[in-house]
Parts: sequence; structure tokens; C-alpha cells
Amino acid sequence: MAHIMTSRPDAGPLRTTATRADRAARRPIDLGAATHAVLRIGAGILFFQHGAQKMLGWFGGFGGEAGATAPLFTLMGLAGVLELLGGALLVLGLFVRPVAFVLAMEMVAAYAIAHMPQGGWPVQNQGELALLYALVFTFFAAHGAGPLSLDRSIRPGWRKEAR
Repeated sequence: MAHIMTSRPDAGPLRTTATRADRAARRPIDLGAATHAVLRIGAGILFFQHGAQKMLGWFGGFGGEAGATAPLFTLMGLAGVLELLGGALLVLGLFVRPVAFVLAMEMVAAYAIAHMPQGGWPVQNQGELALLYALVFTFFAAHGAGPLSLDRSIRPGWRKEAR
């Protein structure tokens, strides 16, 4: 380890300070920050796929029909646009708080419209995924993009992320 010896006449006895590289090498890995980024990017990729299926006909197409897309000016079209653009913005980590809020509301609406009429618990009406997404997006609406995001790099000192 390299050390720099410093002494100031008014600082008292000689003291040692580690270099920036030494401090970084001793710093423990911040698993909270790393998993925050992994969750945001992973959820964004998975959500983007739902939008790409509805709007671009990818991944088997809309309704399981290869290449089929949802009509743009319908609820499914709106959902597809939100999922495609929202998923991409989450992956990039751009405008995460407002995007995550909108996506959480979309998932609550999806649950209420498509799953609750099926009755029973979410495991019975196949609404677990919509509710799980709603919970994940609520986390990001409250905590922000976290590390490895455009939000953090564009305005590093602006609105510090909640911890």
C-alpha cells in the first residue's frame, strides 16, 4: 500500500493518509447499490419485452400471433407504448421516478381491469405479475434510479437518491 506522508505545522504530529486507490481498494462492495441497479435494469428489460410484443410483434407477437401488434388507440395499445418506452427508460435509468410512478399505476389498472374480474386471489386470477411489477415500480418511484443511471450522471448532486 502506498502512503503519502503529510505534515502541517499547525496539524500536530506527522500523520499518514492513504491514496485514493488505497481507500477504494479497502471500501467494501455496496451490494445495496449493485442490486438496486440490477433490479432496475432487469425489470426494465422484462417490461420492455411486453411492450415489444404488443407494439412491434416481437417475441411471438400480440395475442400469441406471430408478428401481430395491438391497435395503437386501444387500452392494449396504450399499455404497449407505456411498456415499450417505460421499459427502455428504466434500463437507461432516465426519468425513473416519474416513469416508475406511471408504470405502477398502469399495473394497478391492469390488475383491476383484467385480473380482478376473474375473482379470487392474485394466484388464482393470474394477477401476480401485474402486482409484482406494481410493487417494483413503486420502489423505484420512491427511491429513484440508483447507480449506473443517466439520472445520476446527468444531475449527480440533484435530489439525492433515498437510501
